[in-house]
Amino acid sequence: MDALSDVLSLLRVSSAISSRFEGRGAWAFRFPAYRHVKFGSVLSGRFHLWIEGEGSPQQIEEGDFYLLTNGLPFRSASDPARAPLDGPATYRSIRGADGVVRYHGEGEGEGELVSLASGRFIFENDVTEILLRQLPPLIHLRAADVGSHALSRVLDLLKWETGGTYPGADIAKSSLATLVLVHALRAYLASTERPEGWLGALSDVKIGAALSMMHAKPGQRWTVESLASAVGMSRTAFASRFRRSVGSAPLEYLNQWRMTIARTALRHSEEPLVDIAERIGYLSDTAFSIAFKRWTGQSPGRYRAQGRRVAEV
Repeated sequence: MDALSDVLSLLRVSSAISSRFEGRGAWAFRFPAYRHVKFGSVLSGRFHLWIEGEGSPQQIEEGDFYLLTNGLPFRSASDPARAPLDGPATYRSIRGADGVVRYHGEGEGEGELVSLASGRFIFENDVTEILLRQLPPLIHLRAADVGSHALSRVLDLLKWETGGTYPGADIAKSSLATLVLVHALRAYLASTERPEGWLGALSDVKIGAALSMMHAKPGQRWTVESLASAVGMSRTAFASRFRRSVGSAPLEYLNQWRMTIARTALRHSEEPLVDIAERIGYLSDTAFSIAFKRWTGQSPGRYRAQGRRVAEV
């Protein structure tokens, strides 16, 4: 299994809020800081989207898809020059019984209908520390990038689910949103010559190979020297290139990945501590417990118990 598949296999979306927006005329909204990841797809028309203080408005057109990843306030508008309304407050006040937000701005009878399916992923574990680190704050996939990819078929299903009220819609939208994220990241990798951050490091032949080795055998007693030798590089060159590509030192990344595996196992399984410890390279459950508490601030037992209480709520 490659490193991306490894990370995606642990990715758990606890919920995915999906909604539909339809706007005519001139409109502009401001949305506050948020947690996790926002996404959207343009079903018809076009609009402008940008992050406050970061770059100029980007035009998002029919068939395009976007991800917002850094949690900063952002704006959407048919006319970027307009003073924005409070997005969340306005949406709450005009959302219809069918869940669709319909806004009629100035010049209601003019211009095209803009229709969006959008939402927010809420993650229940810490894989996002690895997955989303150093991603561009706004990922814009154009219709040409989406149309030739499986993402387009998943978006068609999401479009149908957000267009009305159907039995089982909540679980359907949550499951589809998870697929949307996976396929969006794949499409981003396929359409970007040099992706940024951790995803980009996977496309580096040598660094990607080192990442795959660490993911395939997290319990092996890797050293910077052994990893560098395995990919045919000097220790110094490997360490420098790895940090530049991934954003952390090789063994720091390895430890982060080990703790991600441990947290997932503690929260979602009854696997004994001694087995978890052995699987991720610790000689005893005591050594693992000390390292885990140093990393998370909690003992493995307390972390597991806390996860159970959250699941029962």
